[in-house]
Amino acid sequence: MRLIEQQMWEAISNKGTLNLINWSKDNTRVEATTLGSKAYVYLHDHHIATYHYDDNTVIPNLNTLAAYPTRTTKSRLRALGVDVYTRKGVTYVNGVEV
Repeated sequence: MRLIEQQMWEAISNKGTLNLINWSKDNTRVEATTLGSKAYVYLHDHHIATYHYDDNTVIPNLNTLAAYPTRTTKSRLRALGVDVYTRKGVTYVNGVEV
C-alpha cells in the first residue's frame, strides 16, 4: 500500500478520535459528512467511494470506476478493501463486471 493510501485510510479511521477532519493530499481527498456517518473519497475530484461508519462498509462508485478504470483508481479502492481488478481489459468489482 502506498503512503498516500495509508494516510487516506488513517484520515477515515481517525473519525472516532478526531471527528474526521477533511483531508487531502496531491490527487486524493477524504470528506466527512456533517453528521459523521459517512466519508467520501475522491481522486482527481471524482467521487470513487463512500465509507459508511455505521457498518464499516465501503461502497465504490461504479460509474466513476467505469469511466476511469485507471491503475490509480483501482489502487485507492483496493486500499479501502474493495476487491477490484481488470482481466482482458474488463474491470470487475467483487467478481462482477463493471
